[in-house]
Amino acid sequence: MVFSSFPFLWIFLPITLIGALITRKKGSNLFLLIMSLVFYAWGEPKFIVLLLFSITMNYAGGLLINMVSGKFLRNLLLIAVISMNLLLLAYFKYFNFFAETLNDLLNFEAIPLQKIALPIGISFYTFQSISYITDLWRGTIEVQRSWINLALYISFFPQLVAGPIVKYKDIAASLHHREMHFSETVIGLKRFCFGLAKKVLIANTLGYTVDEILRHPISELSSLLCWTAAVFYTLQIYFDFSGYSDMAIGLAKVLGFHFRENFNLPYTSSSIREFWRRWHISLSTWFRDYLYIPLGGNRKGTLRTIINLCIVFFATGLWHGAQWTFVLWGLYHGIFLIIERLLPSDRIPTRFGMLLKHIYTLFIVCIGWVLFRADDLSSALTQLRQMFFPTGNGYWNFWEIVDPVTICIFVIGLILSLGNYKERFTLLTTTKMREVVSGAAAILCLFFSIVMLANAAHNPFIYFRF
Repeated sequence: MVFSSFPFLWIFLPITLIGALITRKKGSNLFLLIMSLVFYAWGEPKFIVLLLFSITMNYAGGLLINMVSGKFLRNLLLIAVISMNLLLLAYFKYFNFFAETLNDLLNFEAIPLQKIALPIGISFYTFQSISYITDLWRGTIEVQRSWINLALYISFFPQLVAGPIVKYKDIAASLHHREMHFSETVIGLKRFCFGLAKKVLIANTLGYTVDEILRHPISELSSLLCWTAAVFYTLQIYFDFSGYSDMAIGLAKVLGFHFRENFNLPYTSSSIREFWRRWHISLSTWFRDYLYIPLGGNRKGTLRTIINLCIVFFATGLWHGAQWTFVLWGLYHGIFLIIERLLPSDRIPTRFGMLLKHIYTLFIVCIGWVLFRADDLSSALTQLRQMFFPTGNGYWNFWEIVDPVTICIFVIGLILSLGNYKERFTLLTTTKMREVVSGAAAILCLFFSIVMLANAAHNPFIYFRF
């Protein structure tokens, strides 16, 4: 089940909100856990057992780590629980990738490929589980003795299948006590409506055009169309994923939970380093806290810092998918982070002013999305060649694929992605006016989103496959 679908909007969400209101004094966690499992089982019924196994394994592992006092045994338990989490992720997500890579290197089928379906959201709930176990081992959180509460933390439906990755310490208090306030409910529902509009009105519209362009032989596309696909996808993935994050944060707020922001206008960044402080914040901070810093961060000299960054961005790329294009995309970003770190600030290519800084960053990010979107490395290289050194006839007519409405949506998306208009609106209006205008805007967003869902094919969220 996805947020931008009628079963969710007209059946699941009303039942959940009414049920949460009725059970808020007692049994709310159990009710939300049941609804979260229903939400997951709607699309992945056979993998509900895997999710429950993961929850129980981490629950038991947490209790054991809390019980044991010896440093050696605690370390051993930490390694064991994290290894089991990673082994589950590796089998379901990476088995065939590693097998195929090894078979290609050996030039014969050393390991037969298996028919393994990828459980939706496994990367997200695995990382949440690891953060819980690690923070418990570090002593920064208290053990969760209620299986229901820990299960709700790991499987809570707003962030279960596509994030954001929520740390246990951020919602630990809400698991034990929370309240549903009318004002918070209104804010949360507005946030949900705006996120739904991002997905349905902008991301889906641009995504349809990107798919239409790239279904043609790339080697025969004109340079203009190849650039159009790259630029449109740059906005598509932002509005797709940030839209989902907005909906998740909004729904959590309605139910009394408070998630941290996952995006902060990443396309306004003036460096790749800044981009990763603004893009998918929950993932970048997870790798910082649980991989980069434990590896030594930037505390052990320049060479070690470079190695650590390479490891982190190799892992970042691999986390996104079992495909070499994702790995190269991650390393590509890592290389520019290293370059920015090594060059003195007055010699970085951004020295000619803020405008050039933004252009440099957007250009690097846009080129990276070509790797990210491509089905394979050959397709990515072909598209990049057509973008910079076009060959062939390039005879596909631009206006046969890209219509004026899509151009308008693109311009709106570009404007929205490059400015913090909320702050400006806040400064220029009164509180009452803001409430009226934002409420009316949320209703319009909901209305037009429903109209689009009723009249167009639905596109799944991009990050569902990770």
